[in-house]
Amino acid sequence: MNSYIEQNKDRFLEELFEILRIPSVSTDASFSADIKKTAEFVKAKLESAGAENVEVVDTPGNPIVYGEKMVGDDKPTVLVYGHYDVQPADPIELWESPPFEPEIRDGRIYARGACDDKGQMYMHVKALEVMSNEGEVPCNIKFMIEGEEEIGSNNLGWFVDNHRDRLDADIILISDTDMLGLDTPSICTGLRGLSYVEVELTGPSRDLHSGLYGGSVTNPINALCEMIESLRDESNRITIPGFYDDVEVVTEAERAKMGLAPNKDEQTKKELEIDELDGEEGYTSLERTSIRPTLDVNGIWGGYTQEGAKTVIPSKAYAKISMRLVPNQSSDAITELFTKHFESIAPKGIQVKVTPHHGGEPAVTPIDSKGFKAAELAMKDTLGKDPIPVRSGGSIPIVAMFKEKLGLDSVLFGFGLSIDAIHSPNESYGVQNFLKGIEAITRFHYHFSKA
Repeated sequence: MNSYIEQNKDRFLEELFEILRIPSVSTDASFSADIKKTAEFVKAKLESAGAENVEVVDTPGNPIVYGEKMVGDDKPTVLVYGHYDVQPADPIELWESPPFEPEIRDGRIYARGACDDKGQMYMHVKALEVMSNEGEVPCNIKFMIEGEEEIGSNNLGWFVDNHRDRLDADIILISDTDMLGLDTPSICTGLRGLSYVEVELTGPSRDLHSGLYGGSVTNPINALCEMIESLRDESNRITIPGFYDDVEVVTEAERAKMGLAPNKDEQTKKELEIDELDGEEGYTSLERTSIRPTLDVNGIWGGYTQEGAKTVIPSKAYAKISMRLVPNQSSDAITELFTKHFESIAPKGIQVKVTPHHGGEPAVTPIDSKGFKAAELAMKDTLGKDPIPVRSGGSIPIVAMFKEKLGLDSVLFGFGLSIDAIHSPNESYGVQNFLKGIEAITRFHYHFSKA
């Protein structure tokens, strides 16, 4: 490990703990003071790491932290993106330790945001400190750290449009993805897009006595369950007409490269305490979660759900549904297809309302770019092995937006693992992933400066 990192690792971890203690939950307005506190923390740490012109920039929503370290007009420029907001910690009772009181157990940091994305974002802040104290920052580095990623980055486009002059760069570097493992390094080369909707079914004008009306009035919850069940067939293919029309056909050569990754099906079943994995027929688990589109129910409710019994046919039923998309699919087009189909399959006596929430476009990053090659070399320097290129099942919609608005490709240089439980209780991040990530980022800047 880099000697400066080794000497300062305890302080680096304590600083990370400081930011993890701030509950910067972006989806809940009651945490707005914590959002601002976190932005100020990032600003202060960027300044102490050696960044200049650091500013907490107000937006129509949550603030964005901007800073830079410019070392020469003849040097390439890297724009670092990350986010400081986090998901809600609910359900709190499932955490083994309080979500905003970080602690280390078995070499892992447990806290909300430990991996997504405070831990990974903070690697870049510390990498700047390492390079500044070792006497060489080989690239110009700009930082753009936002506070709305978990709610769709609603004002990041506004920031890019209104501060375009600050954002000239050669590449964007993002650590908000995972890897196969420190012993099997990998670099993410693609992300799925997202269409996220909420559906509301209305039957009778009020809740009804299930004895007096049951069997004669359509129950919205029954209808909702049947409609959702019909959205996938027996082979787990999505049945919405036109859904697969624009799906990218991945070549057998690329599927073969993906096959170089170790099969972790048994490990996954053990970790999740399930007997079997499931998904679209004809594809491996890795392919199902990366190069194929999906449809999942994220929440479903209606009727009486409190303690005891209340025999009603509810007036309404609701569900939240997400569709992960692959290259060539459009989130707007898929949302429209879903809406038309879902309305068309409603039984008599049921009215359907579909409300689109946020969406995002899929993205594939080139593996022949200078940025990707620098990331490969940095990963090999740090972990001793050539990384495997893999695609991620997650969505970072801003990658496509950066390409559209700034004309820049992104390098997805993540150090998370599948066991990190992001968005779930007991989120964690490996101490070594954090420290090795800092080192790899310093090596990235070195190699990119030579590209």
